[in-house]
Amino acid sequence: MLCGVGYRHPLRQWIKDSGNTIECLEITAEHFYAGHQRSTLHELGRTYPISVHGLGLSLGSPGGLRSEDLCEFVSVVEACQPRWISEHVAFTRTKDIDLGHLNPVPPTVENAELIAAKARELSNACECPILLENITSSLRLRGDLNETDFLKRICDLADCRLLLDITNLYINSRNHGFDAAAWLAELGAERIGQVHLVGYSCHGGVWSDSHAQPIQDDLWDLFSEIISKGDVDAAFIERDSRFEDARVDLTRDLSTMHRLVNRE
Repeated sequence: MLCGVGYRHPLRQWIKDSGNTIECLEITAEHFYAGHQRSTLHELGRTYPISVHGLGLSLGSPGGLRSEDLCEFVSVVEACQPRWISEHVAFTRTKDIDLGHLNPVPPTVENAELIAAKARELSNACECPILLENITSSLRLRGDLNETDFLKRICDLADCRLLLDITNLYINSRNHGFDAAAWLAELGAERIGQVHLVGYSCHGGVWSDSHAQPIQDDLWDLFSEIISKGDVDAAFIERDSRFEDARVDLTRDLSTMHRLVNRE
């Protein structure tokens, strides 16, 4: 299993200085749209195994992928030649409005078929295997399927695996009152191809993820459970703010990840 981080420009020098500690990188596709920083993409693609991660393709919206979004995503893939691509089990736009954030879709057979079809469309266009990520939500929507059966059906239809965001799972389990370990057992470790980790916050009894905290012990416990039972290709630590503290936090968290992966 490869241990890595999400690439952010403020972390560029720290990533260069980290040497073999960082074994892979995840690139957010939208950060490189419109030809932005193409030389950086080429450099990173030559140096690291890459995963290109999408935020706004809106797999859960009706219809096919928007051609302009697909073209931009493919252009990023062509620039860095990744091993994997990924997107979310979510929608980010209606027919006319870009909502600007990830929103949940009801766990129905119809939505599983929709998301799987668009995942296959994206994977085929990029000629690259795709993984799909679970999201946090303040609403726990109901449908024909429970959440784990919904995700499994999508994976079966799309012939793909999951990018399991461990922190998103943990936050949902606390906010919606279910057991994260039992959820993982229902899902099956064989479905998980990659993982995300990032620290959480809790204010007024509501758990959230600001991508600004070091990773807590209960998240590492779930991580250890997953890697002991599955065949995970890569794990990425994410950080999107408080960059003045990030280098210390990320260095420590990467060290913990390597220790757990190597069972030291």
